Amino acid sequence: DLNKDVVNGRHGTDVERKRGEIGMHALRSGDVVGRHTVSFGTMGEELQLAHIATTRDVFAHGALRAAKWLADKGPGRYSMADVLGLSS
Repeated sequence: DLNKDVVNGRHGTDVERKRGEIGMHALRSGDVVGRHTVSFGTMGEELQLAHIATTRDVFAHGALRAAKWLADKGPGRYSMADVLGLSS
């Protein structure tokens, strides 16, 4: 349950993470309009996967692709996995 397990940011001097807790942070800097990083860490190492967008054009391209895909679909609930052909 993300509502229970996610902690947004850290406050104070006690920064120890509780077992099972997921940390989430939001940052804005420079000309970066979208930076999404997933980090997996253990003692002594960290693995990161990142997507960095410096223009909103990449998001507009995805929105247009989704709109074109949706144009001939009937009423229903769809996701980007459907648009990209990734749903099972």
